[in-house]
Amino acid sequence: MKFNLKQFAIALALFLAGYLTFNTNLFAQALEKPKVSIAVGGKNLFYYLPLTVAEQLGYFKDEGLQVEISDFAGGAKALQAMVGGSADVVSGAYEHTINMQAKNQPIVAFVLQGRAPQIVLAVSNKTMPNYKSVADLKGKKIGVTAPGSSTSIMASFVLAKAGLKPTDVSFIGVGAAAGALSALRSGQIDAIANLDPVISMLEQKNEIKTIADTRTLKDTNAVFGGPMPAATLYAPEAFIKKYPNTTQALTNAMVRALKWIQQAGPSDIIKAVPESYLLGDRALYISAFLKVREAMSPDGIFPDAGPATALRTLQAFEPDLATKKIDLSRTYTNEFAKKANAKHK
Repeated sequence: MKFNLKQFAIALALFLAGYLTFNTNLFAQALEKPKVSIAVGGKNLFYYLPLTVAEQLGYFKDEGLQVEISDFAGGAKALQAMVGGSADVVSGAYEHTINMQAKNQPIVAFVLQGRAPQIVLAVSNKTMPNYKSVADLKGKKIGVTAPGSSTSIMASFVLAKAGLKPTDVSFIGVGAAAGALSALRSGQIDAIANLDPVISMLEQKNEIKTIADTRTLKDTNAVFGGPMPAATLYAPEAFIKKYPNTTQALTNAMVRALKWIQQAGPSDIIKAVPESYLLGDRALYISAFLKVREAMSPDGIFPDAGPATALRTLQAFEPDLATKKIDLSRTYTNEFAKKANAKHK
C-alpha cells in the first residue's frame, strides 16, 4: 500500500478538528451554569476596568460563558440585586463580604480586581472655598456613588479618623458618571467621594480640593494603614459550592484581563472600552488611567493583610461590627485565582 502524504495530512487535520470540537463541547458541558448574570455599580469606572476588558475582549466567551452585566448607580445597589436574586455574581467592593457575614448572609470574594480603592474624597471649591480640615464637613452634603457603597465607606472612615460619625453628614447618591459631575458643579453637594475618570475631570478644572486619595498603593497605605482590597467578583457561598467550574471560568477570564491590562498601552485601553466611558475627553481618560494603573491587581490574588485592613476600616465607624465575630477566611478565597494564574502565565 502506497503512503500518500497529502491524504495523511487531510486525515490528520480532520481528526484534530474533531478532537478540538469534542473537547470544546466537553468543556462547555463541564460548566454547571454557562449563563451568568453579573451586577456592577458604576461599570464605566477604572475600578471595574478588568470586568469591562474581560467582556469586551471576549474572555468570558472563551471560557464558554454567556455573561450578562447589569449596571447600577453604586455597589450597594448591585449587592441588593444579588441578594434579591436578580444577579448571580457582583463585581463590587470586598468590604461587602464582611458586612454581609455580620448579617449571617455569607458571600465570598473569589478574584481581586483592585489592590487600591482608587476612591478620592474631595471638597467643592464652589461651596467650600474656605475649607481647612475634615471637621468642616460636619452638616455638609457628600456625594457618593450610592449610600452604603465603597465610596461612602471610604468617606465614613476618613470622617471617623477626624472624630466625626457618618450621621454628622448627609450622604447623597450621585452615581459614577455625568450625574456626579453635575451634582458637584451645580452646588447640590459640598464634597464628593468618587473615582476616575470623574475625579480627574473635576481636578482638571480646579473644581475640587482633595482631602484623601487612594489611587496609589502609597496613598492607600497612608489612608488605611495597610493594603486595602478593592473591587472583586463575589458571590453567595452557596453559588461557589454549587458551581465551582463556573466560578473558575469567571476567574480565568478576569485574571487574563488583569494580565492584559498590565501589558496594555493607553491606546489599547481606549480601543477596549466603550466610547461613552471617555466622558467626551479621550486625553483626560488616558491620563487618569496612567494614574490608577498600579491600583489594578496584577494577578487577582488577595494580599494576606488586606482583609484585616478592611475589617479595621469598617469597625472604625460601625460600632456594631466590633461586637460581631467575623471569620475573614470565609470572606474570600485565592483558590480560583491561583489556578487561573497557572493557566495564564
